[in-house]
Amino acid sequence: MQVQEIIAILHKWGIRTLGRLAALDKEQLGARLGPEAVRMWERANGQSNRMLKLIRPPESFEESFEFEREIETAEPLLFMLRRFLEQLAVRLSAIYLVAKELTLRITFSKSRQDEPAVAGKQVYERVFKIPQPTNDVDLLFRMLQTHLENFRSKHPIVAVALSAQPIKPAREQFGLFETTLRNPQQLSETLARLTALLGADRVGTPVLEETHRPDAFRMDSFCSTGFEAVGQAGAAPCKRNGRQDARLPHSQDGCAPLRPALRRFRPAVTASVLRDENKPAHVCSSEIQGKIVEQRGPYLLSGTWWSEKSWARAEWEVQLENGQLVRVHESEGRWQVDGIYD
Repeated sequence: MQVQEIIAILHKWGIRTLGRLAALDKEQLGARLGPEAVRMWERANGQSNRMLKLIRPPESFEESFEFEREIETAEPLLFMLRRFLEQLAVRLSAIYLVAKELTLRITFSKSRQDEPAVAGKQVYERVFKIPQPTNDVDLLFRMLQTHLENFRSKHPIVAVALSAQPIKPAREQFGLFETTLRNPQQLSETLARLTALLGADRVGTPVLEETHRPDAFRMDSFCSTGFEAVGQAGAAPCKRNGRQDARLPHSQDGCAPLRPALRRFRPAVTASVLRDENKPAHVCSSEIQGKIVEQRGPYLLSGTWWSEKSWARAEWEVQLENGQLVRVHESEGRWQVDGIYD
């Protein structure tokens, strides 16, 4: 029987106070209303003990400071960040944890409409991923200092906060012939400096895009593990542009036999090509020039026709009178030399 049902029955009996409930006979009450009514009777008579369950509040590893005066230089900011890191490192080490991520929050005196603000103050937030979790204050401070060296703001700073995301120390045993980075922190610092100098879109790991367009790639965040030897667009090395090259004979297993390697020009060399009956007859560029004695093509390639990034090109494989085998292509009325077969 539920508690609400028991209370409703007690009200019908005229029992509306704890004193009247405690005056009832325990055994008769249990026989009529069940064990739940007995527990209610015990609580009314003070015979029931309920243990207090202690809940430990979650640990918060965050330090903050509000400056008395607005600051416009990095020295006071770095001084406070150094103190924050020392305090966080002590607290983390006391419970055998390390920092895997740092979050830096800087509050400015003014705010703009296109930026987040708290109480009329502009807030800048940056998350730092630590390659190898650590409590080394010097390493963590260099990470923050490298970022702040190229940090600029139009408004003075009024407050700063730093929080750490804890994690248990990683323990990994490598095999006898396996290798790893000697100093992941130093690599991360070097990448941060390169990013500050060159830009985020110029530093990282090149990843081939899922497209038939030759040499199409993007830059992802640097990763020192998980590399695989694959061809363009993730295809097998015996395929080109995600499909078998129709220009060459293939064996039964689908892979091309041994053939001359294409020594590509990076970037492709601009060329001037003369045509004869709509076929290339003479090529002239800074790398190669001469009369074309034989050609194969055109091999038409195109893609992304449904968007503004559509592309199309016609490739030719030609042989010059001096015996050189060359690949050229035409795109948007421009001729370029892709490379020479060795």
